[in-house]
Amino acid sequence: MSAIEYINDLIEREGGYVYDPRDSGGETKYGITLATARAYGYTGAMRELPRDTAQTIYLRRYWVEPGFHKVDALYPALADCLLDFGVLAGQTTAVKHLQRVLNVLNRNQADYPDLVPDGRIGSITLAALRAFLAKRGREGAGVLFGMVAAQQSNYLLELAERRPKDEAFQYGWQLNRALGEFLGGTPFLPA
Repeated sequence: MSAIEYINDLIEREGGYVYDPRDSGGETKYGITLATARAYGYTGAMRELPRDTAQTIYLRRYWVEPGFHKVDALYPALADCLLDFGVLAGQTTAVKHLQRVLNVLNRNQADYPDLVPDGRIGSITLAALRAFLAKRGREGAGVLFGMVAAQQSNYLLELAERRPKDEAFQYGWQLNRALGEFLGGTPFLPA
């Protein structure tokens, strides 16, 4: 899939205009918050945010800036998972979780050195991902994907524990995000 296809899938999951006072994200359209829209130059009413403007924001802020396009070249489904996780929790948080997972899967640094969980996709993180995939293949890729998705699910759980008002959104978040790849039957292993 292309970045725009991932983004369009994300927009479909996020839905149209929403303004639920219980939601900490505030006013959104296509999952883009008012603050994010303003930061990327949109000045109109959120209810009127054009889909192509949302796509552009997602592409820049949530795909290219965090480097998920580089992960896509190695493991597309993981990049899609990171895109979704980054939208939900922030790109740095998503990358830190990936880095932590890669650290615990490196067999005590036998396969590649531990990463500093700095939240940035750089050459060292990409080298670790390449080394892991080369060593563990499709089976390992499934384990890696599952662990990153589990981190996203756990993030949502802990969010609702810290902010009980977010319990109202928990079921939908879990279904549409962390478990979507598994429940939807989407193949998530690299070729």
